[in-house]
Amino acid sequence: MKSFVPPTQRAAPRKPRKLTATLLAGAALMSSGCAVANSAAGETGRADGSTLRVVLTQEPPTLEPCEASLTGTGVVVRSNITEPLVERDPTSGELNPLLATGWKRTGDRTWTFGIRSGVTFQNGAPFTAKDAAFSIDRAVNSDLACNVEGYVFGNDDLEVEAVSDDELTVTTEKPDPILPLRLSFVEIVPRTTDADAKVRIPVGTGPYEVRSWQPGAAISLSRFGDYWGEEPAFARARYVWRSDASVRAAMIDKREAEIAVALDPMEAEKDTTAAYPNNETTALRLDGREAPLDDLRVRRAIDLAVDRQGIIDALLGGLAEPAGQLVPPGVVGHSDAIEPTRQDVAKARALVEEASADGVPTGRQITLVARNGMFSGVSETAEALQYQMERIGLNVRVRMADTATQLQYQLRPLPEDVGPIALLIMHGNQAGDADFTTSQYLLSDGPQSTFGTKALDRRIAEAAGLSGEKRQEAYAGLLAEQNASVVQYTHIAHMSGLLGLSPSIRYEPNSATGDELRLAEVGPAEGAKH
Repeated sequence: MKSFVPPTQRAAPRKPRKLTATLLAGAALMSSGCAVANSAAGETGRADGSTLRVVLTQEPPTLEPCEASLTGTGVVVRSNITEPLVERDPTSGELNPLLATGWKRTGDRTWTFGIRSGVTFQNGAPFTAKDAAFSIDRAVNSDLACNVEGYVFGNDDLEVEAVSDDELTVTTEKPDPILPLRLSFVEIVPRTTDADAKVRIPVGTGPYEVRSWQPGAAISLSRFGDYWGEEPAFARARYVWRSDASVRAAMIDKREAEIAVALDPMEAEKDTTAAYPNNETTALRLDGREAPLDDLRVRRAIDLAVDRQGIIDALLGGLAEPAGQLVPPGVVGHSDAIEPTRQDVAKARALVEEASADGVPTGRQITLVARNGMFSGVSETAEALQYQMERIGLNVRVRMADTATQLQYQLRPLPEDVGPIALLIMHGNQAGDADFTTSQYLLSDGPQSTFGTKALDRRIAEAAGLSGEKRQEAYAGLLAEQNASVVQYTHIAHMSGLLGLSPSIRYEPNSATGDELRLAEVGPAEGAKH
């Protein structure tokens, strides 16, 4: 953790992150998306070298900063329009000061942050500790139901105080050894921002400000002239969205875009693509509240029925890795001792037959819900899972949904009277700590959990207060316990991403790229005009 930097010892403004040659790598997978209407190629913006054109899979659901932990929002907002106090290096995992100058623990439950001076919001107002306190309070303590509140802080409120313009204290309800990491998810906005409603056009301190948002067409940003840090290379940025991965790839080939996200693995052999690990894990979440999924034998049978390597090789380009837990390597709590379940159709079928003999309605139809565009080959993956589940004696139908519908199934309050649901999810732990997974997906009343056990809930609560090796061991243990006695999840694969990159730019993607595409890290290729 960084130590507190007093106002008289301010850290220098951050320098631009190193721009390296474009990665030319092998095949990988998409990150996220849903179907939207295509627009004509001529509406993608000017190819004059001063506008960085990015094609996404879907239109962002919102640009509200407190929703920036949602992939579709964060890829545009985070570190581009708004910024947090603390920034996590996606490669090393180290925390670095951004709008804060440093921090230190000043009590059992209290942390003190130095606040950077000389920073201006895009509306001209100066940034002070009062804005930081307001932003934290608005995102975490309010009734706005921000995604960051549930995803990062759970049900815990924070006590925040601006001691002066350049000093902030944050006090937690109970000791929290990773509070600075949590605050890296809180985007800072001016204290004049509406505290009672979410905003459509955000104002922040980032290197770009919103010029326009044409619903269904494009979002345009322009370089913020009073940005406190290094000036980004491109004067403007323009986002459009195309649901078809082949269309996104073609836009790179036709020089209609400089960056295209979530390409199909089939495009990986091109010298205009770059593969990167994206910390995403796909899994089936089994709703244990509804028969037949309320029976442990049935849930375990589904886990045994899945041919992970077959799905990866045939449908995911062969470059994902079979998963046995919800967090990938590199995240605190990941355990190399937890191996992916090996397919055993005979054993799975026997478990279903045993449950049926005991009166479990194994013939009741299970709805397998998957989101359009979640990753390349998602519909084929859903059909493969349907086949493998039916092969062991279960009755399964597939429902492909758009983002809004899928979120209704994924987030509490969960829909009622919809029968047993097997939800295909893709979870990304960009924070690097299993707390952000277990508190969401494993707690009995977690925002993205359907059920759990009191024993597992206790272990999750105990692990949250630990640090160092004890923290690692505790989370590894409870992830193993999920597999042994709960089996809410059938883990499928640890994923990768594939970007399309124009030869006119240089950009090196990292594990955070799918959630936070930092435009300031993109520069023109040598000799290119901009």
